Amino acid sequence: METTSIKKAPITITEKALAEVKVIMKDKNVPEGYGLRIGVQGGGCSGMSYLLGFDKPKEADETFDLEGVTLIMDKKHGMYVMGMEVDFQDGLNARGFTFNNPQAKSTCGCGSSFSA
Repeated sequence: METTSIKKAPITITEKALAEVKVIMKDKNVPEGYGLRIGVQGGGCSGMSYLLGFDKPKEADETFDLEGVTLIMDKKHGMYVMGMEVDFQDGLNARGFTFNNPQAKSTCGCGSSFSA
């Protein structure tokens, strides 16, 4: 008997955030073959900032399926975002994606920058 293992994504995306991603993909006519890229980049007030956008998978990437949305992540970024939760806030004070990262040693006030 053959078993297939599906690799679990190292991060979680809340239902609210996933629903917002699907709305954006539909509204912005994101092309077929593109997925949601998540990762980190140098910069920001705490040293590193989060990267969230639509892209095609590249050779150094891992891909995961999250309820019909392809999650794309550079393998090297895994150690910075392992266990992170991406949420979407839609309130009076803030609207947008938020990042709850247990790997972050310190974060900035805006929540989009961290140090590891």
